[in-house]
Amino acid sequence: MKVIITGSSGMVGKLVLTNCLNSDKVTEVISLVRKPTEQRHDKLTEIVITNFEDYSNKESLFKDISVAFFCLGVYTGQVPDDLFKKITVSYAVEFAKTLEKNSPQATLCLLSGAGADRTEKSKTSFARYKGMAENQVSELNLNFYSFRPAYIYPVEPRKEPNFGYRIIKVLYPVLKLLGDKYSIKSTELANAIFSVGLNGADKQILENQDILKYKNNDD
Repeated sequence: MKVIITGSSGMVGKLVLTNCLNSDKVTEVISLVRKPTEQRHDKLTEIVITNFEDYSNKESLFKDISVAFFCLGVYTGQVPDDLFKKITVSYAVEFAKTLEKNSPQATLCLLSGAGADRTEKSKTSFARYKGMAENQVSELNLNFYSFRPAYIYPVEPRKEPNFGYRIIKVLYPVLKLLGDKYSIKSTELANAIFSVGLNGADKQILENQDILKYKNNDD
């Protein structure tokens, strides 16, 4: 099968891409990136995108797609609110619309987040915008799954985006003891996204405890 992914340089997207490249079921991977990477693989075609709100001259990339993974995003506070909304909502919706137009039978896996508010009334921009994205994508004619992880523990070492994340990482062993609602490893999340993309799930919206049911990659 042919898959398309965006956000493959991020913590989770990178691991989803690895699953794709390692799978015998995936024959071709189109990766949409903001800037070139050094990754090379026989299955991989990397395309630099300058405008994630306009795929009018890139629609051929979305043809004959079986599964699409949208893992692109930024952390709250990293960018101004208007740009945060654009990346979270507009980028996701335009990706989904282009997919629907060119591969209407495709499955779309959207990396959302815990607390996504589909009433769009939350005072928290993260929750409100994630809810907006889910609402607009769910209206399209796609086989759509949204993943709402809680705290994502980075299995691979990384520079934490802010002080809060540094604190949470230290407290992760305690957080894990509180149960399946509150945390997930980056590898578990990526495995689940990939597995659901290929095999489906029993519900459209997958909260943290639901995601963990699919953490063993049944390729």
